[in-house]
Amino acid sequence: MDFANNIKYKVSRLNVLEKIIAINLVVYLLTFFIDFGWFELPSRFDTFLGKPWAIVSYAFLHYDFWHILFNMLWLYVIGRMFLNLFSAKTAINIYFLGAMSGGFLFMLCYSLFPSVFGNSSLVGASAAVRALLIFLCAYMPNQEMRFFTFTIKLWHIGVAIVLLDVIGVFAGIQNPATGNAGGNLAHLGGALLGYFYAKQLLKGDDIGRGFESLLNALGNIFKASKKSPLKTVHKNKSKVGGYTKSDFNEFNHQKKIDVILDKISKSGYDSLTAEEKEFLFKAGK
Repeated sequence: MDFANNIKYKVSRLNVLEKIIAINLVVYLLTFFIDFGWFELPSRFDTFLGKPWAIVSYAFLHYDFWHILFNMLWLYVIGRMFLNLFSAKTAINIYFLGAMSGGFLFMLCYSLFPSVFGNSSLVGASAAVRALLIFLCAYMPNQEMRFFTFTIKLWHIGVAIVLLDVIGVFAGIQNPATGNAGGNLAHLGGALLGYFYAKQLLKGDDIGRGFESLLNALGNIFKASKKSPLKTVHKNKSKVGGYTKSDFNEFNHQKKIDVILDKISKSGYDSLTAEEKEFLFKAGK
């Protein structure tokens, strides 16, 4: 029980992009036992219509160790920088819209030019990660970063990465066996989304609001109902010293949380009793 509570507590402490990393890692491990082909993004729109969820699910699929390693390392580094400046909701908007934008550009090019690109499927979080990176490069292009012994501006990084992706597309067309034209197309789709999102946000227009509202609506649909049957309740409106009973309960609840957090800061999480860990987990929820 303590092990399960420890895991729950540590997961609850992760930021939103770290939780996405954790989901990607779990899915990667499951691919050794489960066939996830139905969640890959096809290159043809007619096939895609039969599994529309693939425009998002493909971004959580990785079959190669090095593929997921580099994607998740990039996401971790970019995520720490991003969440120091912007909200978790903005990160989610850009991440998923970047994945969708990359997926649509991939399908568009493969559908319009089948003789050039052939037939394929798309997996990986690269387009979503590209969107976050290029967003930062476009939002604060003159921000300098230390690179070994010299400094470089973010817009330099953005331009270099986009150029490499363009080269990657043509290299993949020339040599499909060793290239990755589809993946690089998806990168460019994510980059376009990140760039456009940043430029619009600088003008005061958050283009992710509609997507955010959609996510909230879906969350409300799947949220478990906590409504209880109608019943007659007698409300005690008496106060003591200007405070109700619920005020005192809330104060005591917060006081207990503060005591537990103070104990963690002094002796570490493992010093908590099972009851304290369970109380802290429920309070976090």
